[in-house]
Parts: sequence; C-alpha cells; structure tokens
Amino acid sequence: MEMDEERELPAEQELSEDEIEAARVAELEAAIETGRQAEVLEVLEQYHPADAADVIEVLPRSLIGAATDILAESFPTEVLLEMRDEYRELVVERLPDEMLQEALNSLDTDDAAMLLDDLEDDRQSDILQKLESSDREELERAMSFDEESAGRLMQRDFLAAPEFWNVGQTVDHARSNAEELPDVFFEIYVIDPTFRVLGCVPLHKIMRTPRNVPLGEIMEENKVEIPEDMDQEEVAYLFQKYDLTSAPVIDESGRLTGMVTIDDVVDVIQEENREDLLALSNVSSADALDTVLSTFRSRAPWLAMNVLTAFVASIVISLFDKTIETIVALAVLMPVVVALGGNAGSQTLAVSVRALAERELSGNTTRRAIIREALTALINGVVFSAAVAVIAYFWFRDPVLSGVIAVAMLATFLWAGLSGIIIPLTLKRLGADPAVASSVFLLTTVDIIGFLSFLGLATVFLLP
Repeated sequence: MEMDEERELPAEQELSEDEIEAARVAELEAAIETGRQAEVLEVLEQYHPADAADVIEVLPRSLIGAATDILAESFPTEVLLEMRDEYRELVVERLPDEMLQEALNSLDTDDAAMLLDDLEDDRQSDILQKLESSDREELERAMSFDEESAGRLMQRDFLAAPEFWNVGQTVDHARSNAEELPDVFFEIYVIDPTFRVLGCVPLHKIMRTPRNVPLGEIMEENKVEIPEDMDQEEVAYLFQKYDLTSAPVIDESGRLTGMVTIDDVVDVIQEENREDLLALSNVSSADALDTVLSTFRSRAPWLAMNVLTAFVASIVISLFDKTIETIVALAVLMPVVVALGGNAGSQTLAVSVRALAERELSGNTTRRAIIREALTALINGVVFSAAVAVIAYFWFRDPVLSGVIAVAMLATFLWAGLSGIIIPLTLKRLGADPAVASSVFLLTTVDIIGFLSFLGLATVFLLP
C-alpha cells in the first residue's frame, strides 16, 4: 500500500484533541503496514519528538514491536528519549546494539545512563565494552549512583572557566569546543584551581557584558550546590524553592562534577507525583502495557493486608453481636458511620501527604495544620452528625438511637480528621513513606473507632 498525498490529516484546528490523536495513530498504523522504513520515518518526522512518542505509545504492543523492527538502527533517538519508561524498555529490547552504541556516544551523560539502564546486565556490559574508554568510564560512574540520586540525574558535560578569564575568552573557548558542550545549558560555572565552584555567570549576563570584563566581576553566588548522593526528590524541591534552571553538582570533596538542568527536574516532579498518587491507592503501576498477571501481583499484597485489617474491624463488631441481634437498626446504620468517617479521613490524608511532599509541614506550621484539621473535623462532625441524626429519627422514630449515632459520628469525624494528619507525620518521622502506608492505617483505625463508639454507646444506652 503506497503512502500518497490523499491520506493527509484533516486541518488540526478543526478537530478535537482525541480526533487529532486518532488520525495520527491511523496514519502511523498505515505506514507500519507497508513495512517500509522511509514511510514510517516520514510519519514520525512530521511531529515534535514528544508528540511522535505519544503516537507510538497509543499503538498495541505488537505494532510497537513491528515499528521498532522496521526502523531498527534508524529509530529516532530523540523520540526514544521522550517515551515513558515502560514503552522505551520495550523498544530498546528490540533495537540493534550498533544503534544503541551510536546513541550512547552522542547523548548527554544523564540521557545515556537512562538508556543504558533499560538494558539487561549482559547486554549492557557488551555495549559498554565497545565504547571509547573515556565515555565508558563516565557512564560506569554514572551507573554506580543510586537510580534516584543526583549523581544519576546529572549530566557530566558542562562549561566551567576560571574567574580571571574574561567574557571574550570564555565565549571563544565555548565556540572552539562546541562539540564537547552539553546540548542545553544556562550558566557558566566559575571555578578555582581545585575545581571548586566559586559562582556562576548566567548566559544572559554574558550576552550583555563587554568581552574584556573578567568573569569574577560579574559572577553570581550559587543558590545551591547539590551533592552527588542527594535524592532526586530533594533536588526537585530545591529547584522549586529557589526557582532554578540549573544547579552544579559536587562530589564528596566539593569539586564540580556535573550539573542538573530543569528539563530533567520536571520529569522527576512528574514521576514523584505519579508515584505518590498511585501509592495513596496502594498500587504500584498503571501502565497500558501492564499484563493482567503483573497487575495482580502489584495489587494483591495490599489487598491481602486489607483482608487482615478488615478482620480486625470484624472482631470489634463481633464483640457487640448480642446488641446487634437485639437492635437490628444498628446493622442498618453502621455503614453510614464508618463510610462518612473514612471519606473525611481520606480528604485530610490527601492534603497532608501533599503538604509533606511540598515540605510545608515543619515547626509551627505542623501545629497549625493539626489544629486546623481538628477544628475542620469538629465542624464537619457537628453538621453531618446532626443531619444523620435527623434522618435516623424520621426513619426509626427513636430519639435515643438518633443521639447515639450523632455522638458516634462526631467521635469518628474527630478521629478521622486528626489521624489523617497525625498518621502520615508519624510515619514520616519513623522513616517510612507516608503515601504508601498511611491509607491502610487510617481506614482501619477509622473503622475500629466508628464501630466501637457506635456499638458501644448503643450497648450502654439502648439495651434494656
């Protein structure tokens, strides 16, 4: 089937985003069906690499594999880097070693390390051995750092100059060594003879300064210097706090060893937010390429834990079995107490985990947040307890039962509001990830407090 001029995308401004994506996918599928490399490349080259990556990711697994086999060593590296981890790994598995070797030689260190990390250990070792010794040593050092550390995130190509160089010398040096410069950089780092950072000169200041002015006269103090072993989440926090576009990375001796740029930090922020969102629901993945079995394996452990916690709540209910047998209305109203309490606690928990991630809970702000959530829980408890009590009264015509459920709901709301912030704070202090573990503890304790208060008060005030 020939690619011809008749098969063109309709004017994109007249289509919705979904229609545009569907048209792009259909065009790429048709090109893949031809089995011709030139036609597949022609389709991908119409778009920005990020958009091309999106189109590929919509394809079924079989077509992604077919496109990779057709393109082989011509697979666009810039598109490969824009793909999400799970899709990029699928493609890298099928790409020839020669193509990957050439890509590693041309990429910045951080991108090369990310690509290398997608390979199996044996294949990774084979490809590394084929690289030039200097490139191999840089990549091996990058790979020696923890996957979520600044050492892995940084790129080792940067522009540095001594403070006595003037602007003209620096610009001439950069031009004569253009091939060794990083693809994107925003600052020139000023260093002493031991390679320690004295300051930086933003490129916009270089452009505005005469050639004969020394760098030492126009350099600015670095807002932060990032250790190689700093966690990437802390790096992202510093970038957000100080509005950074780049930052120098130093080794254990304080010497400049690389830099982190904003484009990589944006990816980290997205990744960390995604992980926290999934962790709040106790799942570890939500990828289109996940199989049923892998999805089951990732979710089953948390469900198993919930089985145990559910039986704890059931044991509490069993303590009041005679009360429930005597007053059947209690069985009808029990879900109302714990459902509203659980929702209130989940709201507080979501806010608390976000605040912890943003470093907003420390010192006096922690105390103010606890007081705020306690008062909010109190107001919500009073309002909704009264509403439920009125409904219960008109349903069962029992004022004592209405009073019991009102008090029980107020107690549950107060507990839910306080535990929604205290539990993640406690887990954080103990070194655990609040996003992962908080919801299990929260919902279990809310159920226990809700059942215990409602059935306990009913036993005291309603039984003859």
